[in-house]
Amino acid sequence: MNELELTGQARTHVVELSDPRCMLHYEAVASFLAMRDAARVDGIDLTPRSSFRDFQAQLGIWNRKWTGERAIYDRQGLLLDRKQLSDSAAVDAILCWSAIPGGSRHHWGSDVDVIDAAAVPPGYTVELLPGEYAPEGIFGRLSQWLDANMRRFGFYRPYRTDRGGVSPEPWHLSYAPISQAALESLSLSTLRRVLEASNIEGKAHVLARLPEIYTRFLLAVDAPT
Repeated sequence: MNELELTGQARTHVVELSDPRCMLHYEAVASFLAMRDAARVDGIDLTPRSSFRDFQAQLGIWNRKWTGERAIYDRQGLLLDRKQLSDSAAVDAILCWSAIPGGSRHHWGSDVDVIDAAAVPPGYTVELLPGEYAPEGIFGRLSQWLDANMRRFGFYRPYRTDRGGVSPEPWHLSYAPISQAALESLSLSTLRRVLEASNIEGKAHVLARLPEIYTRFLLAVDAPT
């Protein structure tokens, strides 16, 4: 991927699917659809909740969380009051669940958040919180199926364990043949250049802490196993 693709400023590396409705890197499509077909055989409707997301979409998420227009949660998934947080604490809280614009793995088209649509009862609002993927959670069966099957399709969970950066996200899958190369290609200097040219809220705080953010929230992920 080139710099624009890595940072979500281009879509030349992704294709749009209608069934399921999502956007993925063109090299990840066949593997994802094969995994979806295998899940269907076992009664699971593997459905993307979020796939490719461009820079502006990620920027919108960040800015709305910074201003308090969108909910912010702590590492345990409990709601926080933005007005009670210092700017530094707000950066930490947002990054627990939402990537820095330009540094989101969703920019690459290799990463997708998934649910089991067949397990969602009428009227239920999916929150994408760890409890839903626990053994007793609504997507507990999906999580167990992914543990047993995703690797043979090239997918893994980059946020499986708590490494002090992004909170564990059992719904977040990554296609290793693409994401590993992308992570190695996205440099700190590239990310800084993109953010300096953006209208990200809290820019001064973000740029001052960018080396830490890059190391702690981008690089500190689980490796494919």
